[in-house]
Amino acid sequence: MNNALRITAFTAALAATFGAAYGVGRGVGPLVAAEDRPAQQHAGHAEGGEGGAQGAADRVAGGLQISEGGYTLALETPAIRAGARTELRFAIKDDRGRKVTAYRREHGKELHFILASADLTEYRHLHPVRAADGTWSTPVDLPEAGGYRAFADFTPAAEGAENLTLGADLAVSGTYRPAALPSPRAIAEVDGYRVALDGGLRAGRDGELKLTVTRNGRPVIDLQPYLGAYGHLVALRSGDLAYLHVHPNEGGPGPGVSFTATAPSTGTYRLFLDFKHEGKVRTAAFTVPAAASQEGVVGQEGEAPTSGGHAH
Repeated sequence: MNNALRITAFTAALAATFGAAYGVGRGVGPLVAAEDRPAQQHAGHAEGGEGGAQGAADRVAGGLQISEGGYTLALETPAIRAGARTELRFAIKDDRGRKVTAYRREHGKELHFILASADLTEYRHLHPVRAADGTWSTPVDLPEAGGYRAFADFTPAAEGAENLTLGADLAVSGTYRPAALPSPRAIAEVDGYRVALDGGLRAGRDGELKLTVTRNGRPVIDLQPYLGAYGHLVALRSGDLAYLHVHPNEGGPGPGVSFTATAPSTGTYRLFLDFKHEGKVRTAAFTVPAAASQEGVVGQEGEAPTSGGHAH
């Protein structure tokens, strides 16, 4: 084969390779891009303040980076299969590539690990176990295929280290059926419990979110502590899955649990409330718009996540 024919064949093969990759990408669907104490000013945790929306985004939007502050979230299991129980392994590495083995405990845990699907219909708050070498592992069974985001919320024990929320992509293979984001609703029902949301999110400003738990029409006044509080709330922004971990206000043990949150920007957020009663943790989910002002208060009725939010 002469040089001209060789070049032509190579060009055709290259084009076919890229065409196949593009087709696979379209078939699977896009992946998302890259003990108690008061809330601190860092990515992933809300703190009061009346600054502008951009300033709030700098303070509270976490999980958008895989590396920050000299630390990296390294997924050793970057892909799993839908419907198959899998051991998910990961580590936090420092700027020299060493696995971190010492952490400060926050809310009773060294590290908090969250999984959420790109369409925000699947959510898991997992409790991984750390091996002596710094490798974390947890069993996981995700029923739906598609792109997921894994979040690690932690504070290294190193002197001067700050709390970080790092995020990494997780691919779940199988037949991908993207779902629409649930409509904004003020009521969610899960396992016979009814959770009502009062309040809303404002971009760049503090907003109170009060959630009230009832069962069979009666207020639940004996909520049990979970992760050091009577409620645990995570908010994820639709689109890029920016992570907002909100600390509860004083109060309890029910029926109301109150949080103060600052949305990093206008947009739509998915709220996941974990609450514990009669020895079991349940998750109620809400879709909440964040407006530039007093708007964005939730209305209508609501639902719980399509799947259980916990693995214990």
